[in-house]
Amino acid sequence: MAEYTFREVIAQAMSEEMRKDQSIYLMGEEVAEYNGAYKASKGMLAEFGPDRIIDTPIAELGFTGISVGAAMNGCRPIVEFMTFNFSLVGIDQIINNAAKIYQMSGGQWNCPIVFRGPTASAGQLGATHSQALENWFANCPGLKVVVPSNPYDAKGLLKTAIQDNDPVIFMESEQMYSDKMEVPEEEYYIPLGKADIKKEGSDVTLVSFGKIMKLAIQAAEELEKEGISVEVIDLRTVRPLDYACILKSVQKTNRLVVLEEAWPFASVASEIAYMVQQKAFDYLDAPIKRITTPDAPAPYSAALFAEWFPKLEKVKAEIKNAMYVRQ
Repeated sequence: MAEYTFREVIAQAMSEEMRKDQSIYLMGEEVAEYNGAYKASKGMLAEFGPDRIIDTPIAELGFTGISVGAAMNGCRPIVEFMTFNFSLVGIDQIINNAAKIYQMSGGQWNCPIVFRGPTASAGQLGATHSQALENWFANCPGLKVVVPSNPYDAKGLLKTAIQDNDPVIFMESEQMYSDKMEVPEEEYYIPLGKADIKKEGSDVTLVSFGKIMKLAIQAAEELEKEGISVEVIDLRTVRPLDYACILKSVQKTNRLVVLEEAWPFASVASEIAYMVQQKAFDYLDAPIKRITTPDAPAPYSAALFAEWFPKLEKVKAEIKNAMYVRQ
């Protein structure tokens, strides 16, 4: 085991797979000469050269479309968006081309692409750079959506995503790139569609994913001191979603709280709440609680943003509400 940052394991995962398969290449804005906008491709240009580490113009529509054509012709592109907010410029190529070509061609063409980059908020970047779009992409059949919460998971999931024959949306966080964690030196893979129980508990199930998992774990640890045992599930993959893991946990705890950094309407939390009441209604001892951001764009003001983003005390309060604990 050795300690690496989130950005380092992203580069490791890409490099390890590229050494094994000449059809894999990375392209995006500043991925080559600048080592990536967040230094997540550091050293890769020196190793693989400009034919496989490709700096693109500021034209997401163009290079996203190029990646689809390349994938249909035997390549396995990795496309970095400087932020997933910019992927909206090329969303037609993702939704109408990459996600649908296998079905529309009757299985003649696979589209093995990894679209990766930062998602959700990262401080004072304004409303247009602070959106969590996981549920947008997860709504589209044909796409897989991965949102890791730590370096260990990120490396194993990214390596699996690169080998997948379907288009994978791999969403990171600007606020996690410097996070450090011990990671095995030997090669490993984490399957897509399998959630991970980060903390076992018996009183209530708390489901989350991505960088806000830190808040979920902190809330669970603090509530443990108050005698409330919280089981924390990290989805890791939003689509396919591991319903079985969630249902098994709810059948044990009889309560569910879902924490998500996204707008409430048609959120991932909404899908989870529906499926749990559909499949495990008789196990529930309390209404399902959902914690999201307010139904409004992220504010730029630091003071307003602090009110907009889910707070630790809010998470703890909703868990206690699910437990019918007086506050």
